[in-house]
Amino acid sequence: KGGDCESAEKPINTLRFCTLSRRAPSGITGNGVYLVNPVNVGCVPKKVMWNTAVHAEFVHDHADYGFETAGVKFNWRTIKEKRDAYVRRLNEIYENNVKKVRMRLSHQQSSESNNPEPTIEVNGQKYTAPHILIATGGRPAVPSDCEIPGASLGMTSDGFFELEELPRRSVVVGAGYIAVEIAGILSTLGSKSSLLIRHDKVLRTFDSLISSNCTQELENTGVEVWKHTKVKAVTKSPQGLLDVTVTSAAPGRKPTEGTIRDVDCLLWAVGREPNTPGLGLDHVGVQVDAKGHVVVDEYQNTTRRGIYAIGDVCGRALLTPVAIAAGRKLAHRLFEAKAESRLDYHNIPTVVFSHPPIGTVGLTEDEAVAAHGRENVKIYSTSFTPLYHAVTQRKVKCVMKLVCVGKEEKVVGLHMQGLGCDEMLQGFAVAIKMGATKADFDNTVAIHPTSAEELVTLR
Repeated sequence: KGGDCESAEKPINTLRFCTLSRRAPSGITGNGVYLVNPVNVGCVPKKVMWNTAVHAEFVHDHADYGFETAGVKFNWRTIKEKRDAYVRRLNEIYENNVKKVRMRLSHQQSSESNNPEPTIEVNGQKYTAPHILIATGGRPAVPSDCEIPGASLGMTSDGFFELEELPRRSVVVGAGYIAVEIAGILSTLGSKSSLLIRHDKVLRTFDSLISSNCTQELENTGVEVWKHTKVKAVTKSPQGLLDVTVTSAAPGRKPTEGTIRDVDCLLWAVGREPNTPGLGLDHVGVQVDAKGHVVVDEYQNTTRRGIYAIGDVCGRALLTPVAIAAGRKLAHRLFEAKAESRLDYHNIPTVVFSHPPIGTVGLTEDEAVAAHGRENVKIYSTSFTPLYHAVTQRKVKCVMKLVCVGKEEKVVGLHMQGLGCDEMLQGFAVAIKMGATKADFDNTVAIHPTSAEELVTLR
């Protein structure tokens, strides 16, 4: 994230740009795909697949709403073709944007040069500029075959978008949002899905309400959640299917070993790594941390003057809009004389496209207690069945929590999971960013009947 020209707002006729990418346009269909990960193998195609899964959920409810839907079938290839065509159109838009700003685009392996001025070297040719931006993003982490024999037989989230058919039997390894989203999509569309997690809950960095509820909802929707489980080895049968050998060791219990057989999709979602290897950053004094992320200050400055970094490569708030916002703030500072222009990384809203979706912004309850003390934190929460499910056999609850601090009960955190919470969050995020208090919420007239009204009627 960060590897595009969307953040270049400066009147571009007065500037010269050169964008260097180590990856040529290839992507999911083999040609014509630009270098922007969120568009190609990230949030955009993921949201298309999530929308597809939501349709599958609604199909189950059609009879309860009086619609006869016997014989409805799902065709994976149909949505894949439409999704890929949409991605190609977006790539054309990005390429046209590059042409409009007269940006030179080079798909070559590049590295930093130790010249006195900020310089990049590509195939022996040096590019010197007063400002160089590192926005190389990240890539999925995968265990090596030395760590887990046969690990390379699996795929990552990138490979998920290359699947030509819906897997019959799928195993997803990981407990973060990518694992949760993909396991939910596969299961909802009809794949027999297992999610392997090292502890007892998914999304453990989220508020405890969300972590617990999301784990339960995954199980409710048919995902087999293997808790306290690690992959020991992966082997391939003569038929081309995978056998995944696992060990499970709940605290206080003797470890057990088992095998998930005949798996046609093993997907690793065990984290991401920054795309910094091979850039030669150590040669020019650009510091990276122990995990390889570029170290930056609050203004996106690296430890080398004239070189900056934004997006996932920095290892903070790994979200596309964050990279875009940071790039815009940096452009304002460098080219519009706004010396204090920088991104505020507090109260950044985020959504997990699980089933149902999650919306969260601000501090978790534990973070608020650690920062302000238990005696200064007040929690308001609720759990209910949305009106949509009043007439359906399928029951999915909605949970919400407000985290408030101080005598004025300033709202410092909002966490929710339920139907519509993804679209509900943005407006409340504005209020929290502006410093809203619980009284401000209480003084807002509710919109009835909606799930959102619960947030302004909590007592």
